Amino acid sequence: MRAFKSFSLLAALMLLLTCGALYAADNKAKPAAKPAAAATAPTKATVVADALDKSVDPCEDFYEFACGTWRKKNPLPADLSRYGRFTELYENNLKMLREILDASAKGGAGRNAVDQKIGDLYSSCMDEPAVNKAGIAPISKELAKIDGMTSKDQLTDVLIALHRATLPGFFNYYSSPDLKDANKVIAYVDQGGLGLPTNEYYSKTDPKSVEIREKYQAHVARMLELSGYSAAQAAAGAKAVMAVETALAKSSLTPVQQRDPQIQYNPTSILILQNLSPAIDWEKYVPGVGTPKLDTLNVSVPKFLTGVNAVVQSSSLDDIKTYLRWQAVHNAATVLSDDFVNENFNFYSKSLRGTQKLRDRWKRCVDFVDQSLGEALGIAYVKKAYGPEAKQRMDKMIADLYTALGQDIRTRLPWMSPETKKQALHKLEKIANKVGYPSKWRDYSAVNIVPGDFAGNMGRASEFEFQRQLGKIGKPIDKTEWLMTPPTVNAYYNPQENNINFPAGILQPPFFYKELDDAVNYGAIGVVIGHEITHGFDDQGRQFDADGNLKDWWTEADGKAFEERAGCFVDQYNGYVAVKDDKGNDVHVNGKLTLGENGADNAGMRISWMALMNVLAKQPARKNVKVDGFTPEQRFFLGYAQVWCQNNTDQSARVQALGDPHSPGRYRANGAVRNMPEFQKAFACKAGAALAPDPAKRCSVW
Repeated sequence: MRAFKSFSLLAALMLLLTCGALYAADNKAKPAAKPAAAATAPTKATVVADALDKSVDPCEDFYEFACGTWRKKNPLPADLSRYGRFTELYENNLKMLREILDASAKGGAGRNAVDQKIGDLYSSCMDEPAVNKAGIAPISKELAKIDGMTSKDQLTDVLIALHRATLPGFFNYYSSPDLKDANKVIAYVDQGGLGLPTNEYYSKTDPKSVEIREKYQAHVARMLELSGYSAAQAAAGAKAVMAVETALAKSSLTPVQQRDPQIQYNPTSILILQNLSPAIDWEKYVPGVGTPKLDTLNVSVPKFLTGVNAVVQSSSLDDIKTYLRWQAVHNAATVLSDDFVNENFNFYSKSLRGTQKLRDRWKRCVDFVDQSLGEALGIAYVKKAYGPEAKQRMDKMIADLYTALGQDIRTRLPWMSPETKKQALHKLEKIANKVGYPSKWRDYSAVNIVPGDFAGNMGRASEFEFQRQLGKIGKPIDKTEWLMTPPTVNAYYNPQENNINFPAGILQPPFFYKELDDAVNYGAIGVVIGHEITHGFDDQGRQFDADGNLKDWWTEADGKAFEERAGCFVDQYNGYVAVKDDKGNDVHVNGKLTLGENGADNAGMRISWMALMNVLAKQPARKNVKVDGFTPEQRFFLGYAQVWCQNNTDQSARVQALGDPHSPGRYRANGAVRNMPEFQKAFACKAGAALAPDPAKRCSVW
């Protein structure tokens, strides 16, 4: 079964750096490689030159100049809706993880307990005949519980059974730090229960949105029919599901509203929650799903729970049962037999995102192991892929970036008062670093992995994680824990822990090169580091203090000055078209939704540039050395832009624009360099070029 979202709000606040969907982010490592001599530039050609399209003017479209040839050489694979440098690295990591899992799956006397779990889970997933033979049986107990309802009074008992099995419906329930007391973990009740990506898919009236809803309803009907309904029952049931979900969508926050932590902090008692949504017996539900004793919990979206109550009251019992059946089948689909997998693919991948081919089973199985037993798999991964020399260089770069941001705050922000600068520097000094892998590995000994029982294994692993998360409630936060697995090609800043996190999976080319000079690395992984650090000071992160508490530490005037400068980014990125439509229904980037990521890109580039200039000032012999015909300044910007090289379908670009807080790769590259006069100088851009705007029109906060 699909893992239940046990920290949904926190995940939204982490401000993950990615090109879209998250892709599959220390034990004994390899010996350190001999470092390159500090005074000489590398003699081998860099990847920079291999990707360029020199027929394009870099001052007009730097993204295409930096990525044009790469994009031509890397057409979109049939099994992906987006393929970029993140995906390229992710696919390389997949091959490495497959080798690890193939070896673990062979068994033998030398196999330890960790190898047994990851190997047997992988083998059970790869046993396609057994998975197909099981059909829908893995969730038959939960479906029987739904079918057995004879009264709405039984809804709470059914939700307890479904949620414990990590099959969500109506709402999400999880643990997360208290927004205003970050050292304490509490329970959260949050919006959920929708099958389309965001609530706006249920209300938009443009032709494409109408078409998606029609295809979605047909998909729901086919899944209900696969689950045992007759064709007539399935068609009627799909209409009922659409009615329930449309009502829930009306009570849900939009993606932009979900970026505001202030409106989602509503601590309350179970008694008050009961009055808010009496359709659920909360005094039974809360302990029933495994929650430790508590006095208060947080209701993230009170109007949503009022909406849930209205839906339950106004819907027939049969419609509620059909909705819950759909939610169960939908959330378990990827681990069931091929008929469910294929139908799930046909809508969510093919219709919604334009993917033409289901991914090979071994790739899906590697992902399942990483999702379910990620730190167990990570032990072998870091031994194979991550050495101490990488960590040493990362530690130095992070220190350089901290120095640069401190320098920026002290000397380059005339709009900020000394009082707020003091608080900003205090927060900067308290940011902690986590690089590579956890300091202590997660214990999965309680997860029972049974050979040949794939769906059962996934269900038990998901329930283990759900209960592990709930077990944190009432306890101090563990800041050593990671929210990504070691092989993940990603990074994140956690506002409630005030730390930056870089899994070993992303510390590989094209983000990080052990053998290349500083210019490319500071443009690539350096900007990633800067991006994550400055998330602590973006429109969301700035609302949290140095200890991770939701607390305003800004003067009123400085807060207004920040909002004014941030508004420049909103206007800039609103102007970018994510998907062109020949019928005039262009989809634009949402500047408010992407504000945090766009601001972090721009600020990350600024402070990484400052860090590189500080490094080069100490290495004058390198200052004017060209590699592949490019100066260090030019290689910095190329290193950054080439992180975002990608190809994608129009459908996936549309999904991203409507619900993803990250801008398309083209605008992450062009949008940031446009605001850097250093870029215009490095490439000798003439005034008036697309990426050399009037200085008054450049956007900058940090």
